[in-house]
Amino acid sequence: MILFNLKRPFVPITQIKLLSLWSPVIALVMRLAINGFGRIGRAILRQTLTSRHVSDLEIVHINDIAEPEMCSYLFQYDSTFGPYSGDVRSENNHLIVDDCAIPLTHAADLSMLDLTGIDVVLECTGIARSSDVASRGLTAGAKKVLISGPSPAAEATIVYGANEGQLGTQKIVSNASCTTNAVACLVKLVDDVARIERGHMTTIHCYTNSQPMVDAPRGDFARSRAGAMSMVPTTTSAMQLIDVVLPHLAGRISGAAVRVPTASVSAVDFVAQLHAPTALDVLRDKLKAAVERSDVLGWTDAPLVSSDLRSRPESLVVAAPEIRMIDDKQLRIFGWYDNEWGFSARMLNVARLMAQS
Repeated sequence: MILFNLKRPFVPITQIKLLSLWSPVIALVMRLAINGFGRIGRAILRQTLTSRHVSDLEIVHINDIAEPEMCSYLFQYDSTFGPYSGDVRSENNHLIVDDCAIPLTHAADLSMLDLTGIDVVLECTGIARSSDVASRGLTAGAKKVLISGPSPAAEATIVYGANEGQLGTQKIVSNASCTTNAVACLVKLVDDVARIERGHMTTIHCYTNSQPMVDAPRGDFARSRAGAMSMVPTTTSAMQLIDVVLPHLAGRISGAAVRVPTASVSAVDFVAQLHAPTALDVLRDKLKAAVERSDVLGWTDAPLVSSDLRSRPESLVVAAPEIRMIDDKQLRIFGWYDNEWGFSARMLNVARLMAQS
């Protein structure tokens, strides 16, 4: 059954703007395709449709192995972000959202499609770890591929707000992980302001689809336990990626993760040994001033809890009430990040840079 919003009149597909690969290109609009219409793919589409900050980016193709009705249903009704406010349905191999019809295909192998005219494929399947899989978008005719996670197949790993200056003409790029985006931007902030000697990070991370809802075998014993019932100590790929993104701090930042039974929004608890003694008030003022200059960091003086940060687009929001100093050289700083919404926003930032380079 195709589901759509009954509060608005039904509009036939013949009266809807079709976003085909061969339609005229509006000046300066970059054309993106989503491969894998899961949590990140759907969040990216919502942002391109609702945020004025990405009006120069257009999703013109979606590929996912799920049935069209399932794709439209999961886009319209989201347990984390709530229902999409406009009309959503699938018809004639298109996902129709409000007045736009986006071509929707279901190829297991992206290279079988014709993606000529696409500036960047947003590779959101989570399986692009080999060069064969990661390059399928290029084989299909797209100019570049941006992977929504760590990948050894990537020519570069870019965290917007930390090392985007390293982006050149690479055709396959990794957007790192959600935690890496949060941690790298936070570590760079602290290092720029006060110089870090060494530090340790703990991410308090909501459960994800990599964990079972009931006890079931996984590669990691602890992560084989029911994700919504316990706090689960585990590892994070962010530690290896920090050395890549911020090589001048390689080997000086350690970290771990604790998965917690909440559905969205995660946090970073970072303790750093600073190069020189610094007064707490002076350091807090410097940190706040640097955050205010940042495109990807936020700041809050309010005593917020995780649900207050849902749908925030920043890579990390510094919680000012949680900042502590010990003996003038040891800093504890805490920040929140919406691991889906914020990461999707950074995907669009990096995609824009890739399309322009």
